[in-house]
Amino acid sequence: MEIEAVVAAQVVDFSVLSLFLQAGIVVKAVMLVLLFASFWCWAIIFQKYIVFRRVRSHAYRFERRFWSGDPLDELHRAIGNAPAGPHERIFCAAMDERLKSSKSDGSLIAGAGQRIERTMGLAVTRENGRLASGLEFLATVGSTAPFVGLFGTVWGIMNVFQEIGVHENTNLAVVAPGIGEALAATALGLLAAIPAVVFFNNLSAAADRLSGEFEDFADEFSTILSRQLDN
Repeated sequence: MEIEAVVAAQVVDFSVLSLFLQAGIVVKAVMLVLLFASFWCWAIIFQKYIVFRRVRSHAYRFERRFWSGDPLDELHRAIGNAPAGPHERIFCAAMDERLKSSKSDGSLIAGAGQRIERTMGLAVTRENGRLASGLEFLATVGSTAPFVGLFGTVWGIMNVFQEIGVHENTNLAVVAPGIGEALAATALGLLAAIPAVVFFNNLSAAADRLSGEFEDFADEFSTILSRQLDN
């Protein structure tokens, strides 16, 4: 009997493709959802690493120009209407508001300092939103994918018991395919969830560091502008 079970197990194909093709429609749907979620998570991960590296590169180049001692108006004109990175967008937002708050004789209208600070605050908030976009999907997949996979597993086990009842046989050749497809759903759930959780934590920490740099720059720039307005 044991020899027959081993032979039957060898006949059953446990490859991922075979298990998917043999699975019922519900388990197939679960597998497809998890595969799509995993693919989309990796797309977000690679895209975020590229964006964060680009942000750091832009920040390094801009800060060299900003702290070079050149007049801020000249830097603003050099950037023009196409700021390349978050720091430049925050800088241009403040300078644009400064120009809008200037009278024809060069003086500033009342409340210009407060409006410039609010403008920079809004610009920082927008940049933080850009950094965080997509991370909520990683968090969602990391928290729900194991349960989605578990649902597929439970459904697959139910089908196994139905097959046992229909055939009135617990032979390995009858039971093994159903158990294999059921466990494959859980494996796909973990395959999607583990990288999503790991990279969500990593990318969230990187986004927080960049967000802190935006706020530090906005505070420093606000101090410079305040000093100029007082003079």
